[in-house]
Amino acid sequence: MSGGPRPLPRRRVLHAGAAGAAAALLGPPAAVSGAVAAAGAAAPLQPYAAYWFPDSLPDGTPADGVLWRSLASWTARTDRDLPFNAASVPLAGRFTPMPPNTTARAGRARISALVSFGPTSGQPSQGSATADVYTPTHWAYLDELVFWGGSAGEGLILAPTAPVVDAAHRNGVPVLGTVFLPPAAYGGQLRWTRDLVRRDAAGRHPLAAKLAAVARAYGFDGWFVNAETDGGDAALAADMRGFLRALRAAGARHGLRITWYDAMDRDGRVAWQGALDARNQEFFQDAAGSVADSVFLDFRWTARTLADSGRLAGRLGRDRYELWAGVDVESAGWGTAVDWDAIAPPGRDPVVSYGFYRPEWTLHHLPAGRTPGRFHAADDRFWSGAALDPSRPAGGGRGWRAPAEVVADRSTVTALPFATSFNTGHGLRWYEHGAVASDAPWNHLGLQDRLPPRRWTARSEGPRPEVCLDFADAWRGGSALLVHGALPSPAVLDLFPTRLPCGPGTVLELVHRADPGSGPVTVEVAVALRDAPAPGAPAPYVYLPAGTVRAADGWRTVTLRPGALGRGTVRALGVRLVGRGGRAVAWRLGALAVHEAAGKPAAPGGARVTEAATAGGATALRLTWRRAAGTIRQYVVHRQLPSGRQVFLGGTCGTAFFVPGLRRTGGEAAALLTVRAVDELFAHSAPVAVRYPW
Repeated sequence: MSGGPRPLPRRRVLHAGAAGAAAALLGPPAAVSGAVAAAGAAAPLQPYAAYWFPDSLPDGTPADGVLWRSLASWTARTDRDLPFNAASVPLAGRFTPMPPNTTARAGRARISALVSFGPTSGQPSQGSATADVYTPTHWAYLDELVFWGGSAGEGLILAPTAPVVDAAHRNGVPVLGTVFLPPAAYGGQLRWTRDLVRRDAAGRHPLAAKLAAVARAYGFDGWFVNAETDGGDAALAADMRGFLRALRAAGARHGLRITWYDAMDRDGRVAWQGALDARNQEFFQDAAGSVADSVFLDFRWTARTLADSGRLAGRLGRDRYELWAGVDVESAGWGTAVDWDAIAPPGRDPVVSYGFYRPEWTLHHLPAGRTPGRFHAADDRFWSGAALDPSRPAGGGRGWRAPAEVVADRSTVTALPFATSFNTGHGLRWYEHGAVASDAPWNHLGLQDRLPPRRWTARSEGPRPEVCLDFADAWRGGSALLVHGALPSPAVLDLFPTRLPCGPGTVLELVHRADPGSGPVTVEVAVALRDAPAPGAPAPYVYLPAGTVRAADGWRTVTLRPGALGRGTVRALGVRLVGRGGRAVAWRLGALAVHEAAGKPAAPGGARVTEAATAGGATALRLTWRRAAGTIRQYVVHRQLPSGRQVFLGGTCGTAFFVPGLRRTGGEAAALLTVRAVDELFAHSAPVAVRYPW
């Protein structure tokens, strides 16, 4: 994406390229070990995000670690990394609760985000051994995530990784791969545009069919098409429009979508309009009907061009909110100068939707030594506003206008069982039942839980406590919710807007603790069986006592019966906290679950090593297994050491897993690995053993 002459840094990235439930949450903890298998994976087995050129390859030789491939030659049958890249979580439905403030408008403006999770080449398919990665969590405001990338030196077409798609789908957000035809100044060649849109002897567009096949095989939702290689003509523009129509037709049965970037015009030239107008509208809608599902308008828009664009969309019979007004936050984040009133005039419906380019600034602007906690604090500020409270997000004046001020949040918490351990998808350690099961940093976005969307709405007549996602201790995964500060008066913290059925058999559990040094905390679970009466109004909670916790208690599990409040639908969940004894508190919520029945999931089948490679004394393995019966949240892989201790190696939502850098321990004859299925209440199946002889 160029949008005309842009500062060089934006391009560098592209070229770098009841009792049962208690058992579920409190089941037998795995033994833990401070020792983790050493790193040093053999590179040939590491699966990476897939990327291609349309057909013909560049001249010369690829850089180290880059593999030049042709999409025209791709087939699912020969895709060696497909099991590691295929997403497993279906796209969830979601609803819009009553907004937490009076300015956000439901059903109006939407948000698309173009995010670069790494260079085009060398993005691990299933996370890696670091916590220092961009892990989006504010899914409630997003309507589309574009897995942004592509470069002339690596590949122009980039498919999203399974962890990103699984996390987004769990929160009801579709994910698009990227087709990037770069400007000539960045290595673009017009032959690649012609390769992409060419027809075969039968007049069909074969690469449109390939792109649709890739999206179906990998489990994502469509493509962002960005044609910025100049030098074309009207015939090429017509071929591009035909290609988009063919791509739309190939994906229609599967719900695949297309977002078109405002670059190529009807004459085949690159002329960024910053608008939907007569020069580019045929890529959105032509005389035969819809061509693309939405258009990302280049950053040069003005109040007039956005207003004109919205009106033109209406005349074409299209929704004005299918237009994304590009907002480039890559360099300055919340310091970006934006004419917000042009997109969303105060007191009126927004004119078009928002298109955020590179919101991962919230991670990358932080100095060296940044921590996951610092990143999430910055990310919360970006999405919720400087007050870190979406019930009062307004910045006023010409400064940053947080998305929470304009866009109503959404929720997918609509069915039982529901459980969360507040796991963000990365961490400094991995915890199981409150104990460290691996002391190695990690990331895998597919393991992320559904998280509170309103970061952080806390109401109190006294001092407002600080609320965050914290990585110093957790019940399961890498993080927990932490509330700390003086609490002389009760504070009510909103957690989840829900639509959960509630009856006599409904069970609600929370796992919580007071941290060392904390004063006692009296805890109540807040349950609302009715919606808030108006935007910005608090939910009409009823409170269920959950006791008083003290630092010496450690982790405690409390089981409550919300059905005692009456049969109906739980519309919101939260907590009410108050400190005791005049001391500041540090209260940690490790898990929350609502369900009616709990059991133990079936075990996966057929677990085996499919490939192994050894380098430098370390062995890398590829594992596969058959999906377990029933509803499975994820699978976890452990290593059992000769001492009997279990070490967490990783997890995935799919049925293939890469294990890097195993080393022989204690003279063992074989490395013993186990694979377990994990259900929605975090109950583990019986282990399935995999042995790799040394």
